[in-house]
Amino acid sequence: MTTLRRSRSALAVVIAAVAAATAAPAATTAAQPRAAARSFMWKATRQQGVVYLVGSVHMLTKDFYPLAPALDAGFKDSDLLVEEVDLAEMLAPDMQFSLLARGMLPAGQTLDKVVSPATMALVNARVGNLGMPASALQQFKPWFLAMTLMAVEWEKAGFDASLGLDKHFYDRAQSEKKAVQGLETTEYQISRFDGLAMNQQERFLAESLKDLDAEKASVQKIADAWKTGDLPTVERLVLQDVKDDPFMYQRLLVERNRNWLPKLEALFARPSPAFVVVGAAHLVGPDGLIAMLRAKGARVDQQ
Repeated sequence: MTTLRRSRSALAVVIAAVAAATAAPAATTAAQPRAAARSFMWKATRQQGVVYLVGSVHMLTKDFYPLAPALDAGFKDSDLLVEEVDLAEMLAPDMQFSLLARGMLPAGQTLDKVVSPATMALVNARVGNLGMPASALQQFKPWFLAMTLMAVEWEKAGFDASLGLDKHFYDRAQSEKKAVQGLETTEYQISRFDGLAMNQQERFLAESLKDLDAEKASVQKIADAWKTGDLPTVERLVLQDVKDDPFMYQRLLVERNRNWLPKLEALFARPSPAFVVVGAAHLVGPDGLIAMLRAKGARVDQQ
């Protein structure tokens, strides 16, 4: 579920960490029961076209498999898998090397020279608790270090990117000879962070470090709400913090959703359904893809 505070290989694990957030579960009422029989998938229809929209958790445990029958049925009904990026591109060795290089500071710079002493103190305290040598992280850009540490917290809680929904369906598409395409390039996805000014990167790092303990405590809540198709709780979990930062909310969610919308609309013209898997944060809320597609006249029903 790509939230913004926290959208495979070691680098892809870091990218996946954008998907976590912290919060308490939303209360349920008789008027809005928990959707225990539902999945986190919606069937969007317009005229004769069908698009399945799946909100992904990028890191899961084996306990979440087998998946809900609706997810398997939607995938079997489709001949095309669409994800945020084409994992074949992301996992290519040259791309992995390029992305790792993008996460490193230029020669002659170190982390302690580009962030404040207060932020550096937070870094030293955190990596000391993890048993990681601070010297090894001095070459990391602030955004890259933040995402690395968030991924570590998910892994400590038992979650694994190789079991994430994106990787699961990508592997199935490969074995079943289904076409795969991405909504954006890996380079563009990384640019959402690497293109931040250094003071914005430092803010992202400092806030992430302050939230890591709460993040670790909430990982299971996030995944459990996703598993039951509990839309109100997932929406609250993944949006409540990021909306406090309008700049990042626009940059990481709204802008990308608007970029993706015409590509999703084009899928309705296909003769066969498409199966779309994106971070759950991209589906929910007033700026989510569900609301955007409904505003364009599509019928969108949770499965």
